[in-house]
Amino acid sequence: MARIQDKDQVYKAFRPLVDLMFRLSYRRYKIIGKEHIPTDGALIYAPNHTNALCDAMAILGITTGRKVFVARADIFKNPKAAWILNGLKIMPIRRMRDGIDEVRHNDETMQNAVDTLQAHVPFCILPEGTHRPMHSLLPLTKGIFRIALQANEQFGHERPVYILPVGLEYGDYFHLWDSLLINIGTPINVTEFAKQARADYLQAHGEEMTDPQLLLALREELTNRMKQLILYVKDDDNYEQNWQQLKANKPEPFAQMDRPNLSTKARYAFIILLAPLFVLSAIATLPLGLLTLLIKHKIKDPAFHNSVQYLLQFVLIPLSLFLAYPFWAFVQEYLYQMRHLNVD
Repeated sequence: MARIQDKDQVYKAFRPLVDLMFRLSYRRYKIIGKEHIPTDGALIYAPNHTNALCDAMAILGITTGRKVFVARADIFKNPKAAWILNGLKIMPIRRMRDGIDEVRHNDETMQNAVDTLQAHVPFCILPEGTHRPMHSLLPLTKGIFRIALQANEQFGHERPVYILPVGLEYGDYFHLWDSLLINIGTPINVTEFAKQARADYLQAHGEEMTDPQLLLALREELTNRMKQLILYVKDDDNYEQNWQQLKANKPEPFAQMDRPNLSTKARYAFIILLAPLFVLSAIATLPLGLLTLLIKHKIKDPAFHNSVQYLLQFVLIPLSLFLAYPFWAFVQEYLYQMRHLNVD
């Protein structure tokens, strides 16, 4: 029986198109820090989770090789969704809210993840456990650390296990045609971290460090590294005020994703003078536009809207032999300028 990490001819055939269509979904797209990706061990990607399926697509496109992902089990209940997710090498993981009986199935998922890593295929888990469109971090769940430590126990003596923190910073959580910065941090060598943490604890306390204590130390380390890779705002009563202050003074490399922008006068000129072209382009891409609006209207969680639009573009743009793409891109750019008319 084929394993999810095994080579798949259908996956191999469609993967370049998947990456291309995702890249063409953003007006600005940049990856920094690829030199931090280790090549001498098992690799677990750990990105923040703010944009549903798009987060997985962003990690997928960092390198051209295979990657295996996990996603919450409830989205696999729809057979069509499950077929798409399995084709993308995404397997289900249960959460406590799914019930204790369901969570027991995670032992199999954990071992499948370790098997993936042992087969030299990178693995990705979004450690916050659920998406949230905010410039913050939810407490990291234990799953990623259990997988890393289990992998380290099974084959860490042969080659190191790494957790690679990644910051995904979107210009807009709810509109696909904007910016995306993929900010790759320095990896945590779990093999070395575990050795050093245990040695330090023994020296400081005169007793062995327990596995739960090691997991908590690893979680704290990853949390701190992930905060440095995004525009992090503490999630408290002053969140909105602090976000507005940070937004007005973005540090690099985040600030570069806002440039260049049109002036207010140039934006008005763009909108007025090119309105006829917008109408023609909207008519030329009417099926895609209407279908996107219809499905978005039915999906209550707006954080899924970008993922829906991406999937529709992935199917319909290639069916037009990419003839529709210039018109669709112009429609998206026009709407982008409209949205930012009184924002920038």
